[in-house]
Amino acid sequence: MLIRIYRNLTKYAPAYLWLLTLWVFLSRYVVISVNVSDSLPGKVYLIQKGVKPELDDFAAFHYQGGGPYATGSRFLKIVKGMPGGKVSAVESGSGFFDFYVNGSFVGRAKPRSRTGSPLALGPTGTIPSRHYYMAAPNPDSLDSRYALVGWVDEGQVIGRAIEVF
Repeated sequence: MLIRIYRNLTKYAPAYLWLLTLWVFLSRYVVISVNVSDSLPGKVYLIQKGVKPELDDFAAFHYQGGGPYATGSRFLKIVKGMPGGKVSAVESGSGFFDFYVNGSFVGRAKPRSRTGSPLALGPTGTIPSRHYYMAAPNPDSLDSRYALVGWVDEGQVIGRAIEVF
């Protein structure tokens, strides 16, 4: 077994070195992310590090922690609100709230998570400078509708994401 590995490494060493060099070089600018939830349609995304997302772009950011995910977890969402945008929530009955950004519907907040834990509503009002409203079309998405995410600070943003497949 070890002999096979050794032969493979020696035979393809130049190719492996080129791939390693390419990976090291590109990792400064891009990273591949796998979406493990159903919140977005795609499963694999290419994140352009340091590229500021625009309205309706996919974006990756570091989660601030709390709830079911660890601090620093990478989230992928869609930018639905930019600084200066107006966020409102309208009660839709039974503890549900419909969220709007600049008058456009972005999602419905549930009173409880799938596990039954209560969910606090995210902020409303004017999105502050250097912040984003992030959302996803899935009704179970943990996004800016909830206080656990809230408005995403520009410092949390990794970059714009592009769906690969």
